[in-house]
Amino acid sequence: MRKVLKFGGSSLASAEQFKKVEAIIKSDNSVAYVVPSAPGKRNSSDTKVTDMLLHVYATACAGQDISAEMDAIKARYNEIIEGLGLKDFNLDADFEEIANSLKTAPEKDYTASRGEYLNGKIMAAYLGIPFIDAKDIIFFNDEGKLNTYKTQKVMEAKLAEYDKAVVPGFYGMGKDGKVKTFSRGGSDVTGSIVAQAAKVDVYENWTDVSGFLTADPRIVDNPKPIKYITYRELRELSYMGASVLHEDAIFPVRQVGIPINIRNTNIPTDEGTWIVESTARKQDYVITGIAGKKDFCTVFISKAMMNSEIGFCRKVLQAFEDNNISVEHMPSGIDTMTVVVHQDEFMEKEQKVISAIHRLAKPDAIEIESGLALVAVVGRGMKSASGTAGKLCTALANAGVNIKMIDQGSSELNIIIGIRNEDFELASKAIYKAFIG
Repeated sequence: MRKVLKFGGSSLASAEQFKKVEAIIKSDNSVAYVVPSAPGKRNSSDTKVTDMLLHVYATACAGQDISAEMDAIKARYNEIIEGLGLKDFNLDADFEEIANSLKTAPEKDYTASRGEYLNGKIMAAYLGIPFIDAKDIIFFNDEGKLNTYKTQKVMEAKLAEYDKAVVPGFYGMGKDGKVKTFSRGGSDVTGSIVAQAAKVDVYENWTDVSGFLTADPRIVDNPKPIKYITYRELRELSYMGASVLHEDAIFPVRQVGIPINIRNTNIPTDEGTWIVESTARKQDYVITGIAGKKDFCTVFISKAMMNSEIGFCRKVLQAFEDNNISVEHMPSGIDTMTVVVHQDEFMEKEQKVISAIHRLAKPDAIEIESGLALVAVVGRGMKSASGTAGKLCTALANAGVNIKMIDQGSSELNIIIGIRNEDFELASKAIYKAFIG
């Protein structure tokens, strides 16, 4: 058994948290590689180190003095170093290099990545294992996307040299030779890539919650935990707002069938949530989870005899594509179709899109409505349970929530409902109560 362990920012926010992480690692002989994030918040009023770095970058770009901000960031790390008793270790040279970079030619990705880089160096020194700089084994292409082939080839060779190592998360090297970062939360992706390249048995992702919950705890009181969830279910829930794991972290391990185990650094005895390709284990409930987002727009298009006009949908979608707007959902009828888009993407370009639809598809009428929320009800158990949609609609009707749209894919893995923004919390609670209780 070999594992990759990734630790989130809250798990490494202080020396006390570092000690918890050390105990977890040293209690498990199967740990091969460790992927740390930058220090997160120590308390609710604290600031994440990555946010501090982005702020000092903005200060440098404005031509202002960065000394006080750099001292504050350095103090965060020195507090951890001193708390761990690392007497012969310091980051003075690294901070001097970062400061010089900010003063001469500030680069956003480089600056943002230093949180993980510095935390990785501390972790390696504390555990007494080698440090591998992520920029030497993770590569991006010209478009800023992961160069999967080169990364896997180089990383496999490098990791083969070490039984154990620390690889900082969140960044790699761009095609131009400069440091390039993933989107925020990208340390999850790094851990997944390392797990794939090292061909380990399990990828453990340690954070401050004991796995996935069936609903957002900010909306539903004490939602039940999810013991097992498939990659596909996770993808649906992550995309719709469930934020325990970066959604792109699924793909590398999914390709090679490595399960992900979401664990709680503060309660390491909890088994957490297992994310797997498939499982024969029966679910406790018909649905696996509920997630959603607010602020969508619907573009309602009608035209007589639409169903007999070849290419009508393509012409409508071209109007959105030409304006660089992604489409979320597209429920349709015989003479109507509705296109659901993100409100912030659409509002500034709405008249351009409407004009393009008229020019390309010549509809009878177009209506726009904003302030729509989407709620996804996800579960592999829905396929074999009759009456799920009816139960869902009844629960919302009893709660006084009007359904503006409903869309179910052919896979029967999820049902998407569209409601008013102001009904979002009420709808989530009603669905939870009906299916989970």
